Amino acid sequence: MAVTTSVHGMWTTRLAFILAATGSAVGLGNIWKFPYIAGENGGGAFVLVYILCVSMIGIPIMMAEILVGRRGRQSPINTMRTLAYEEGRHGFWQLVGWGGVIAGFLIISYYSVIAGWAIAYTFRALGGTFTSLTGETATDLFNALLGDPERLLAWHTIFMVMTIIVISRGVRSGLEQAVRVLMPLLFVLLLVLVGYALTSGRFMDGIEFLFVPDFGALSAGAVITAMGHAFFTLSLGMGAIMMYGSYLPASASIARSSLIIALMDTMVALLAGMAIFPIVFANGLEPEAGPGLVFLTLPIAFGNMPGGLLFGTLFFVLLVFAAWTSAISLIEPAVAWLVENQGIERVRAAVYVGIVAWLLGIVTIMSFSDWAFTFDFAGEAKTGGVFDLLDILTANFMLPLGGLAMALFAGWFMSRESTRDELAMGQGLTYRLWRVMIRYIAPLAVVLVFFNAIGLM
Repeated sequence: MAVTTSVHGMWTTRLAFILAATGSAVGLGNIWKFPYIAGENGGGAFVLVYILCVSMIGIPIMMAEILVGRRGRQSPINTMRTLAYEEGRHGFWQLVGWGGVIAGFLIISYYSVIAGWAIAYTFRALGGTFTSLTGETATDLFNALLGDPERLLAWHTIFMVMTIIVISRGVRSGLEQAVRVLMPLLFVLLLVLVGYALTSGRFMDGIEFLFVPDFGALSAGAVITAMGHAFFTLSLGMGAIMMYGSYLPASASIARSSLIIALMDTMVALLAGMAIFPIVFANGLEPEAGPGLVFLTLPIAFGNMPGGLLFGTLFFVLLVFAAWTSAISLIEPAVAWLVENQGIERVRAAVYVGIVAWLLGIVTIMSFSDWAFTFDFAGEAKTGGVFDLLDILTANFMLPLGGLAMALFAGWFMSRESTRDELAMGQGLTYRLWRVMIRYIAPLAVVLVFFNAIGLM
């Protein structure tokens, strides 16, 4: 191994790493996207296929990112350059690191804006704004927020400052302390909301929507959707997991850690569905996908239910926590690179990266009003301007290609000795199974996900 510790610090325990990586994986998409696509694509049948995809795609690639990160002990860019040299490979492999860092940076620029919506709605819920909302007034409320650049800028700024503060404090005092507090709170809030859903009178309808298998709805497209979500939900291809892996103690099991992270991520998604859909059905509403579910449908439900003020507030606090733990992982690789390559102290590096991401976020804010434009992608009209362009560039191109490159590098361009040494699996069946999946199954699946994402399937 090139180095034994990271210059940025180390996680004090394997649990700290698991909490941090789970926090990176658990984001806004877990709260609304997974439950919805599961219900619409066969319920329990989709969940079973999704878990299989996580096992065969998500976990193997996550293990690859962690082992590469821990072996290099640097930012993704420098790690890929160092390991390519160590393995006798061409230096262009550092472009994989660059791609991950840039993807994470671009994502945080617009992710911060969306997280700002969650902060705004937290205060709206607390202030009783949701009381007696109708579909029309909920739409007007959301559109008023999108059409107010100054208000969006204020919430975007608050969230970015929150993220910079955590990152600037370093691995142990910042990242680790944040996830040790935020992740347990996130799970507690989820359980409280599930308990609230139990009182809605439609809890079993929500369970049926989410878990009862309908194999007739499980089309080939649903399987591709499961593959894609299994990849994206674990924060793969953006350098975050590789960066966190560089802080992992050498004694920690990569395979066991990856399995626990995947299980916790899936648990959050399922609990979110158990909390959301009984409330939606109890109010005779439709489980609309995407931002509409969170910012249109649920406010109506909370505004018309007993205890809605308290539990609506808790729900949006949950969203903010989920966004926060993801955001710190997105910005960390760029900060680490500045510290390593430019000799900048961590606080200044965090501020520099945060300011540039904040400025780019202003472009996203204006995409909802004065700078809005429409375009077609993969046969679908997009109305979000630069926001949609950034989302498509990162989610449809950069992340799948980054994940594919990582699988190829770990599976084909790193020696057996290097991967076996880092995974500490010996030459047994488990290692051979991982090697088959990372060399053949995962790359093929990611290619299918990529073709589907860009409209070729």
